[in-house]
Amino acid sequence: MTDLTRFSDNPIENSNTKTTAAINYRLDFARFHEHLVDVSLTFTASTDAPQLWLPAWIPGSYLMREFARHITAVHYQLDDQQRVDENKASSHDHQATHHHTNKYRAQKIDKHTWQLPQVEAGQTLSVHYEVYCYDLSVRTAYVDQQRLYGNFTSLALAVEGQEQSSVQVSLLVPAAFLGDKKESDITLACGLDATHLYSDSQHAYGLQADSYYQLLDHPFEIAVQDKFSFIIHDEQHQTLSHRFFISGKHSANIGRLQQDITQICQTYLNWLGDAPFSDYTFMTYASGQDYGGLEHINSTSLITPRSDLPRADEPEMPDAAYQRFLGLCSHEYFHAWWVKTVRPDVMLEVDLRKEAFTPLLWVFEGFTSYIDDFMLQASGVIDKPSYLTLLAEQINRYYQTHGRAHQSVAESSFDAWIKLYRSDENTGNAGISYYNKGALVALCLDLTLLQKSKGRYRLFDVVKAFYAQAKQQDSQRIGISSADMGTVIGQFIPKADWEDFEYRYVNGIEELPIEKLLTANGINIHTDNKETAAKNIPWGMRCSETPAGLSVNRVQRGSLAAKAGISAHDIIIALDGIKASTKQLATVSRAQHDINCHLFRRDELISVTVVPKIKEDSADKKQDKESKSSPYKVNLSLARINNRVENEASTVTPAWQTWLEGITRS
Repeated sequence: MTDLTRFSDNPIENSNTKTTAAINYRLDFARFHEHLVDVSLTFTASTDAPQLWLPAWIPGSYLMREFARHITAVHYQLDDQQRVDENKASSHDHQATHHHTNKYRAQKIDKHTWQLPQVEAGQTLSVHYEVYCYDLSVRTAYVDQQRLYGNFTSLALAVEGQEQSSVQVSLLVPAAFLGDKKESDITLACGLDATHLYSDSQHAYGLQADSYYQLLDHPFEIAVQDKFSFIIHDEQHQTLSHRFFISGKHSANIGRLQQDITQICQTYLNWLGDAPFSDYTFMTYASGQDYGGLEHINSTSLITPRSDLPRADEPEMPDAAYQRFLGLCSHEYFHAWWVKTVRPDVMLEVDLRKEAFTPLLWVFEGFTSYIDDFMLQASGVIDKPSYLTLLAEQINRYYQTHGRAHQSVAESSFDAWIKLYRSDENTGNAGISYYNKGALVALCLDLTLLQKSKGRYRLFDVVKAFYAQAKQQDSQRIGISSADMGTVIGQFIPKADWEDFEYRYVNGIEELPIEKLLTANGINIHTDNKETAAKNIPWGMRCSETPAGLSVNRVQRGSLAAKAGISAHDIIIALDGIKASTKQLATVSRAQHDINCHLFRRDELISVTVVPKIKEDSADKKQDKESKSSPYKVNLSLARINNRVENEASTVTPAWQTWLEGITRS
């Protein structure tokens, strides 16, 4: 909600308005053309030589991003001195115009901490600094003539020891930002309630938070935005208001989007009963090809290709692009329960200046990556065959990642800080994503729970049990450990069954029993014989065609290319005496004779020989046979009875019905 009030153009008059917040931030966007935000921070020091710090990472994105690198310099002055300067500046004394303001430069004591040595406890002071904001991701801040977007993890320095103090923020938007935009079209999107003051020269939006940490969980965007609202109900018939904002150039079918998002959100409430929020805000930026999302306690920040938004002629069954966007919305929405409310124990009271290592990211991102698409079909927004197509894509990514044989999903979770967001040419050979494999471990756990409990319990009951525990806490949230997982799952199946599952598929690297479990639940798995590894990854290498030749992006371990000595970043210029191209590679990869290959590695010309599979020795054949134990690509379909797809009208209960249609159990 935004309250609208006109205010004076006189900055001194407006600055005299009394506030009750202990910490006050003022973000001035006057230099938006330069992607700069001028920040002023006012507070009363509780210690001598107070320290200010900025987070190094943002919850939900597990990489040390070092946001402090975007701050130029930090200056401060005592409040009494500032008032003297303002009084002199407001007088018309010629001598006052030459007065030297007594400002101090803060001392940097580590990569994200500044100290203010001239300040004593009890003194009120103002701190000033600029932040460079030109990152289009949902993790940081972006400022230009089109949009003013920010996460406070990038913008607001914390006062050491006063992080639990109340906070007030003023967002000052100059009239120049409006340009030729209609004033009524400029909107603030934020999960916090806001006030809106305006004058002829600027608009000022006011936000309040109970603490610095609450502020960090509320990104904002000021821009021309399309918006709509909708209401959903919890099990007590209480209404929860939702708002959806879209900025950027787009031609989305707003009515269709509202209909589908409402169905999805209501389905979550039907399952979980209630929500950890009273209102929720979707913030979406439509771009050319960027994609991503970040969860917050009562909002989410999304960025999507505009082509993923629903078209005016969107078919009744959403196309693949629109399904992807709906899956993103579903994923981040569920995180309000499963990451923000129930979270890894190490992230319950987390220090954002250092890593928080946990083997449980597969639980939180993996469960969510399974449930997000599942809920699209549970809500009726997509049908079951469409869901099986989405699930097959997850399975194919898993089968096509050779690193699954080397890294467990628990290890992948723990190493997120150094591996997931820093992928290179060896990533697919050495590791697996806890999003991808985590989703399939969640699928297998869901089906295992159904099997072991004879259809009474499933993964959705495990999630709901943890959420119920969180609601019993004063903070309305809990942190869980691997041991807690065993305790709760042990309420639904014998704990020994969980421990065996965990040993094999979570801490171990045993191949997931996907085919066995899906088949037992009425799903047919078909190997796509037309889409093979040999066709899609000739010689086990992925290349891009460039004017210079074939640029090698990745080479699989043990492949023909690897054995020949071809490496990532090589530029192949000739194959079998012919200029290298994608077409020529496809041709020679089927040959049964040795292929001479000329390539550049850096600026050095190298010649290598690729030996076809038919000439490999028996040991190599055995190794290759083992590598083919899993298909390259599969398709899924509902099983048939008497040559027809099982359905509710059949005299035989469909084996898939318990899995696909029931998300609660009595």
